[in-house]
Amino acid sequence: MKLIIAVVQDQDSNRLLKALVDNNFRATKLASTGGFLKSGNTTFIIGTEDIRVDRALQIIKDNCRAREQLVSPVSPMGGNADSYVPYPVEVEVGGATVFVLPIEQYLHF
Repeated sequence: MKLIIAVVQDQDSNRLLKALVDNNFRATKLASTGGFLKSGNTTFIIGTEDIRVDRALQIIKDNCRAREQLVSPVSPMGGNADSYVPYPVEVEVGGATVFVLPIEQYLHF
């Protein structure tokens, strides 16, 4: 058995959940917040048999895409930065960050 933890952008979460359910995966969906952009994202927890891990990973990959986003950098001068005018910077966000962990036991009551 494996435990898959997938952190995805909120924009991809409903599409991913539908695809997982359509392929008979059980998933727990949790709201979470990213550390870099401080924006909302979604964490999925999926327990599955070893032989289905590759299928789950492909579903995640197919439904979570990277995209470009403009962000304003934080002032390098700290609190009061009246004279600092940040220029937006384009960064790549999205896709999925996925962890696959071995589990000893998986129970569903």
